[in-house]
Formats: sequence, C-alpha cells, structure tokens
Amino acid sequence: MFSRLISYEKKEKPKIIVFSSGTKDGGGSGFENLVLKSREGDSKINYEVVVVVSNHKNGGVRERADRLGVSFIYFEKPFSAEKYAEIIANSGAKWAALSGWLKLTKGLNPKTTFNIHPGKLPEFGGDGMYGIHVHEAVIKAGASSTAVTMHFVTDIYDDGPVFFALPVKVEEGDTAETLGKRVNEKEHEYQPLITSMVVNGEISWDGKDINTLKAPDGYEWL
Repeated sequence: MFSRLISYEKKEKPKIIVFSSGTKDGGGSGFENLVLKSREGDSKINYEVVVVVSNHKNGGVRERADRLGVSFIYFEKPFSAEKYAEIIANSGAKWAALSGWLKLTKGLNPKTTFNIHPGKLPEFGGDGMYGIHVHEAVIKAGASSTAVTMHFVTDIYDDGPVFFALPVKVEEGDTAETLGKRVNEKEHEYQPLITSMVVNGEISWDGKDINTLKAPDGYEWL
C-alpha cells in the first residue's frame, strides 16, 4: 500500500515539537501515536518527537509524556507570539506539529508548522471547529463524507495550504461519536506517515505563495 513512500533508513531524524492540548482528564492520543510510530523501526517513518506542549498542566498529555519519556512544557496564557517563539527556540526542534492544539498559533514559521484537522477544509474549519464539534457539523450538514486533513499553518485558524486530505465516508445512522471514532482511527494510521514526508522534505511550502506547495496529488499515491 505504501510502495511510493520513500525509505529514510540511516537518515538523520528531524526533531519535532508537538503542540497538543488534550484535556484535564485525558486526550493526547495523536501525540502518543506519533511517538510510538517513530519508535517502531519502520524505515518509512523518520522523525523524533523531542518535546510536547499542552495548555493543561497535569492533564492527559502530561500523563502520556511522562510515560513515554518525552519532555513536557506547560504553556499557559497569554498565548503570545513571543511565548511561542521562546518555546520553539528552546526546544531544539525545527518542526512544529499541531495535533489537537486548540489555541490560535501566532508568529510560527508557516514553512515548518503543520496541523491535522478532523474534517474537510475550508468547509468545516475555523474558530471553534475542533474535535466533536466538527463531526456534529458534518452530520448536521448532511454531508456524504468528511476527511482527515493536514495543512501548513498560518496565524489564522485552519488556514494555510492543504497537502493531504483523506475522505472518510459518513455512514447511514452515524452519530458525531461514531463518525469521530472512524476519523480518529484514520488519523492514527496516516498522521505519522505524512508527518515523516513533511519533515523529510517530500512535502513542502515556502510559507507565502500557494503555487510553491509541493505535495502528491490527492491521496491515491499512498
């Protein structure tokens, strides 16, 4: 299935900082999945998660970070461009991956910052459109499908060019919960692979001109 994905064997591992809000009681499964997949020895997945950031001091993300041995940073408001810059600079990471980060990012490099979103963009994106709210909106709209979407990040919610969009069919009788479960399963399957392609230069953007986006067409290339 992944015959067109490049093998990164023996290549230096790009360092990633993950921003993941989670909740006071849980969350952070995407972050944990990124870490675990990077440690399995798959030659198509090449990166190292060196730091994770959450706006919950002792929530689900912190629990997972401690268990996985990943450095944890508690990011409390105000969520200013200066604080984002400080965190990135001190992390030692070149790349920033947003995975369930619910705060507006400011001042991050759009060339090296990317997000995963549980719905189609721009139809089901923007302020307040995250997690279960996206799936509720999809069901309410009567859409036939949703998507796992990944895109580069600007200072606007769910902005920046999309480089990966995997359709997920809305089944008859779906609720926001059942749809969300299937979307989450696809996120866990594909996020590590696509993340590796971004940080290893197979997918790129200059951060300014949409015409400079370099990405495979569609999703059938997987």
